[in-house]
Amino acid sequence: MASTSSTTTTTPYRQIRAAYDEKTITIYQAYQESIAVAAVASQKLSSSPDFRYNRMTWIKPSWCWMMYRSGYAQKDSRQTHILAIKMTHENFQLLLSQAAICHRTLSSDDREKPIRVQWDPERSPRIGVLGHRSIQIGIGRAWSEKWVEGMIEKIEDVTEQALRLKEWLDENKDFDANKEEGLRKLIELGLMPEERVYEVPGELRKVLQMDLE
Repeated sequence: MASTSSTTTTTPYRQIRAAYDEKTITIYQAYQESIAVAAVASQKLSSSPDFRYNRMTWIKPSWCWMMYRSGYAQKDSRQTHILAIKMTHENFQLLLSQAAICHRTLSSDDREKPIRVQWDPERSPRIGVLGHRSIQIGIGRAWSEKWVEGMIEKIEDVTEQALRLKEWLDENKDFDANKEEGLRKLIELGLMPEERVYEVPGELRKVLQMDLE
């Protein structure tokens, strides 16, 4: 399903792009049906007995990277529902401030940090590899309950949007989704959210190693 072709870009190598407003930022995660349905109904991820705190949860602000990771919500039974989760900017940046950047070997200090960050290749709407990176944020067990119980503002199921995007792209195989006008059309059709550059303070840039390549 994934394309292996690369696309040239002038976007900074490490940059956070997200859908956000004055108060909140949206991140994504895919879950199995029982967890997702209960979470939307109660507005709490832990509502389903199938939800577990004993594993690292990886969240991402990039819609296209979520499409890649979940196969447009069709990859496997554990990722059939994509949830759009809103967090305040304060809480999102608090997570980032506690992060260790994943390398081949983490220092002893980094291993003690509750959050992990990976900079993985960004993806296009057709989930092809782009030339810049996208942030993935891993919430460890030590902070998982804190995140679920006190750092989430709203939960929405956006699975249908993902499925419609895949269907539309399959029906329009010659459509160039990598160009700016292509992205704009997909946004106008309601097939993907509008994402903008998300700036963080200088200290956070250092923590996230955003100026390194």
